Amino acid sequence: MRAAAVAVLAGLLLVLGAGPAGAHSSVVGSDPADGSSIGAGPPAVTVTLDGPLQAGFGTVTVVGPDGNLWSTGDTRIDGSAATVDVRPLGPAGVYTIGFRVISADSHPVSGSRTFTLTTAGSGTPGPPADAAAASTTGGSGGGVPAWAFVVGAVIVFGGGLVLALRSGRRAVPRGPTPGG
Repeated sequence: MRAAAVAVLAGLLLVLGAGPAGAHSSVVGSDPADGSSIGAGPPAVTVTLDGPLQAGFGTVTVVGPDGNLWSTGDTRIDGSAATVDVRPLGPAGVYTIGFRVISADSHPVSGSRTFTLTTAGSGTPGPPADAAAASTTGGSGGGVPAWAFVVGAVIVFGGGLVLALRSGRRAVPRGPTPGG
C-alpha cells in the first residue's frame, strides 16, 4: 500500500515537475527576412524551421499596415518550409507574417515575422484580417487552452489517488478485536 502511494506520488511529481522540452522546432529564417526593408512586394512569403513540418497543418498569413489580409490561397508545406502566395502589395509600411505550423514531433509552432515595404504598390487588399480569422475559426478564435487539459488531468489523477488510498484502507484485513 505504502509503495503504491509512493509510486503514484512520484508519477504525479514527474508529470507536474516536467519542464518544456528543449528539442522542439524553431524558426531559422523567413523570406523576406525578419525586419528587412524591401522596395517591391514578393510573390510569396516563406517561414523556415530547423526541422520538418507536418503537411496539411500549416497556416501562414500576411497582414498589411492597413489591417487587411494580403496573403492568398492555401499554405504549402515543403519539408521545413511553409509558404503562402501574396497578392500585389498596397500601402508602404510594416507587413506582418503570422504563422502556425505543426512540427514533425507533433508540437505546434507559431509566431510572427515582419518586413517593411518602402515603396507603395497598387495592389488590392483582401478582407480585414480580423474578419478573415473569424471566418476560418468559426468566430471564436483559438479553441481550448492547453492548461485546461492539464488541470483536468490533475483533478482526475488526484481523485483517483484519493479513491485508491481510501479503498486500500478498507481492504486491509483486521485481526481479532481484544475481548471479542
